[in-house]
Amino acid sequence: MIDLGLSVACSTLIFIIFKLFATYKVETLFAIIINYITACSVGLIVYGQSVPITSLPEKTWFFPAMALGILFIVVFNLMAKTSQDLGVSVASVATKMSLAIPVLVGVWLYNETLSALKITGIILALLAVYYASVKPGSHFRSKGLLLPALVFLGSGIIDVCIKYFQDGLVTEVEFPIFSSGVFAAAAITGLLFIGTTRTKRLFSFGIRNILAGVVLGVPNFFSIYFLLRALNTPALNSATVFTLNNVAIVMCTTLLGIALFKEHISKTNWAGIGLAVVSILLVALF
Repeated sequence: MIDLGLSVACSTLIFIIFKLFATYKVETLFAIIINYITACSVGLIVYGQSVPITSLPEKTWFFPAMALGILFIVVFNLMAKTSQDLGVSVASVATKMSLAIPVLVGVWLYNETLSALKITGIILALLAVYYASVKPGSHFRSKGLLLPALVFLGSGIIDVCIKYFQDGLVTEVEFPIFSSGVFAAAAITGLLFIGTTRTKRLFSFGIRNILAGVVLGVPNFFSIYFLLRALNTPALNSATVFTLNNVAIVMCTTLLGIALFKEHISKTNWAGIGLAVVSILLVALF
């Protein structure tokens, strides 16, 4: 339970830091690249052993982890943009409602059955993303819902991959080095993107962006590391872990968004957050 609580705390902190990027005029992409370099470095420190780089490609998880790293930086940028434009509660709900995606993948790949309550939970998850994203007095606009929808989809795919890796490809002792590999791939992807689109600014990160990236990188690493450890706890099944993790993050980010940033939460938004909690419980527990 301690690992789960620490994962929740780190994940919640990520959303808050994203929100502060706009306040302190941090360039998101630059900070996220530094964040992944930092997270990779922290993983190597936690691993505490020499890393034979030439032998890493022989690991069964190496190339899938590289692909996951590319997805990480794409989704992370989407999460940051959603937090800044629509609020931390919206980004949190869109991220955590992705719990519905592993359920659907389980039905497709492993022929798992869905109860009526699980189907209800999936439908409520989609409705929750919409209602939590709608701002007071606004009309339906596809542009306003695109960011939460992309975060929802990307986060769901990441959850599927993390559970798959933890379940059969990565041993507990390899959790830090596996996480470092994912973060390294994300950092390299970001650097390549800047190198091809902003050549003149490749090394113009700036002290503000570097500091922001370092501050973000530490909780980012530990949010994944502690989640992997929690999933590996014999006393907790994955449904319990994801349920407690997602509900706690949704509620913590919402309350902190109100307390720290004076975010306005309308009745419709509260309804969406309520649906989020109900849907997580239905999908994970039944």
